[in-house]
Amino acid sequence: MSSAELSVVFFLQMAVIIATCRAVGWLAKKYFGQPQVVGEMIAGVVLGPSLFGLLAPDIQAALFPAESKAILFVGAQMGVGLYMFMVGLGFRRDHFKTNARSAAAVSLAGMAAPFLVAIAIAPWLISQGLFGEGIVTWQAMLFMGAAIAITAFPMLARIIHERGLSGTRLGSLSLAAGAIDDAGAWCVLAIVLASFGDGAGVAVKAIAGGAAFAAFMLLLGPRLLAPLGRKVERDGKLTLETLGIVLILFMLSAWAMDAAGIHAVFGGFILGVVMPRGLLSRELKRQLEPFAVVVLLPMFFTFSGLNTQLTMVNSWSLLAVTAVILAGSILAKGGACWAAARLTGQDNPTALGIGALMNSRGLMELIIINIGLQRGVIGPALFSMLVLMAIFTTLMASPLFEWVYGRKARERGELGALNEENEPEGAAPSLAAASPANGA
Repeated sequence: MSSAELSVVFFLQMAVIIATCRAVGWLAKKYFGQPQVVGEMIAGVVLGPSLFGLLAPDIQAALFPAESKAILFVGAQMGVGLYMFMVGLGFRRDHFKTNARSAAAVSLAGMAAPFLVAIAIAPWLISQGLFGEGIVTWQAMLFMGAAIAITAFPMLARIIHERGLSGTRLGSLSLAAGAIDDAGAWCVLAIVLASFGDGAGVAVKAIAGGAAFAAFMLLLGPRLLAPLGRKVERDGKLTLETLGIVLILFMLSAWAMDAAGIHAVFGGFILGVVMPRGLLSRELKRQLEPFAVVVLLPMFFTFSGLNTQLTMVNSWSLLAVTAVILAGSILAKGGACWAAARLTGQDNPTALGIGALMNSRGLMELIIINIGLQRGVIGPALFSMLVLMAIFTTLMASPLFEWVYGRKARERGELGALNEENEPEGAAPSLAAASPANGA
């Protein structure tokens, strides 16, 4: 397919992707009380081989030719990275400092317990022939541990906004724990990939490189970036020149974390966290967020959905295995996060709310398991089971949170209203109510 032909297909793809994501997201919110983000995740799967490809395989293949997936992949990475930059801009560093002990404990517990579950079930899954050929037990344990332990950081951020948690202690604590959680899971994945012939250098580069970048940005970033904030305050606006500088910094940050072997989303998030607060952060959010949320993020969901085939789970025995994985992952992750939050001084409703939110795995898990499938770590059947786990845990996150925390907190006036009208659905946490000093 020529470049001109790809261009024609791309614009039609984007029209279908945006329309489907907005429509399914609206339906999920209106009739099922789910956040827009959950509907968009489902829309991505709908456009893939699991539904669209099943009902109209020829049309689906013509609309999403194999040659176009590389374009969608790049757009997907740009979208999720830029969105996480917006999330970082709304991140309350003062809340994180106050709750650093709880965030670290929640994150570590939320990783340790799933790995214990993985250790218990991995030999059984190998005996069922669900892992790739040549996979040994310890490799299976590490991979399953990473898949079960991960929290869908981008989706967690969008759920936090839509549930009215932006700028709250619970929201900041959950985001911080989710960030630590996901970084750890990616490091474990790097170790697994290193064991497949990529060499120990892959794991060392991921862990050392990611830690070095994060340390540099968190320690020196605020001081180095402060002149940008002062310039915008003097000018009274965000000029195109300053916007260009910020976007260059974003690209370099995303590249640094991608090159290290972690993921571009963490580069974007860390840059957003260290950006000066005030007019600069508010204008960046106002100018960049609509395009990122409405155009780029749906590419992320669709790309993942194109690699998802749910019809692989086609027998009672496979459904039983799926149920065991689902139950073990939910109880281990949610229970461990709740217990850690309680032990570090959080009240019971807050701890339950954290446990509910941290169980959302979503598309970050889909990224991990897609890598596992491509590298031959897992087979198609186990891949489909883990996709079902990702969808189910994300679907249950918001209703469970409302049941254990949100509904009563709103009745007491401790939590804002659901964010449904004023901003793009699923937008990054708002800075409108934050003072320039928040977390600065």
